[in-house]
Amino acid sequence: MSPRILILTAAFGEGHNSAAKHLALALEELGAVSRVEDPCMLGAPVTTRALSKGYRLVTTYSPKLWEVLYKHTGDVDFSKQRMPLMRRPENLVEDLIRDFAPDAIVSTYPLYPYFLDRIFKARGKRIPAYTVVTDSIEVNPAWTQGPADAWLVTDSDTRASMVQAGIPAQKIVETGFPVHPSFSRLPRRPVEDPCDPFDVIYFTTSKVPHVRRIAKAVLHASPRTRITLILGKNVRLLYRKAHEIQSRFPGRVMLKGWTRRVPQLLSSHHLVIGKAGGATVHESIAACCPMLVHHLVPGQEEGNLELLRRIGGGDYAPGPEAIRSQLTRLLENDAAAWRDMKQALENHGRHDGALAAARFVLDRLPIT
Repeated sequence: MSPRILILTAAFGEGHNSAAKHLALALEELGAVSRVEDPCMLGAPVTTRALSKGYRLVTTYSPKLWEVLYKHTGDVDFSKQRMPLMRRPENLVEDLIRDFAPDAIVSTYPLYPYFLDRIFKARGKRIPAYTVVTDSIEVNPAWTQGPADAWLVTDSDTRASMVQAGIPAQKIVETGFPVHPSFSRLPRRPVEDPCDPFDVIYFTTSKVPHVRRIAKAVLHASPRTRITLILGKNVRLLYRKAHEIQSRFPGRVMLKGWTRRVPQLLSSHHLVIGKAGGATVHESIAACCPMLVHHLVPGQEEGNLELLRRIGGGDYAPGPEAIRSQLTRLLENDAAAWRDMKQALENHGRHDGALAAARFVLDRLPIT
């Protein structure tokens, strides 16, 4: 019978859901039955939607406030069930375990290991439980204080920081971030690419002025540049301004709304511009597509930028002038600086994080 893996996620940032969804795809490729659930959304949908919307607003418009809140979570003791709001989600986790009967459980959100520990103690029976850490380098203590059989992390520096936080080294496994399994198979732009034209993909935010200013910065940096604007769920808000840019620079601007083809798009472009969210940064790393970060959430996303810099595959460009300057530098001397970034990402070689994590989980299932 196929092994059954329960994956628990949460709607607070794209990284948790992205990791869960792609891990499920990898498990299914390897013959397992997976089930992805969000206990917070199931147990407290109205509150979770409100908190999720508030999270997006605060991280976009008041990132310093979020930094304070985020760091405060490291002081909270989640091992005791103190929050009435979380009782229903915790009960739902217990229901999912009973109904789905998983052979192992994977959490991509740091709250659930505390739920599982209490549930296992009450049942008198444990199930293998693993935590996929979506933070990089700077890991919130909420991840490390929750019990798990193993922690799956994005890179060696993150592993080292967790060892320093007191997690036994043998329990921390470097798998890479669980990106879509197709990243391991897609052709990528070669280091020797002529870079003419030079294709830039920009993952927009809901800030309308940013779209126009950043697109113009890219297009004015060199006559060789072209830009693909990913409007996503903000397509209605952003389309008019994006279309104006497309009309002003004929043949150099492509518009896309919501798309399932992010792996293919990243692998076929020379450079990505976006915020320093875990999913975007690690998908760029998987595609070996150098990245310029134009926005980051202090505290939560600084580690992602630091990882890009340590690899040598990206940098911070906070605003149109910085983006234009960085692009000009990258394209100088036959794109020598871009080629260095590209080669550094190829050397890092993290294209199959979901498959690596799936193999780890399945290889450690009890033999029946």
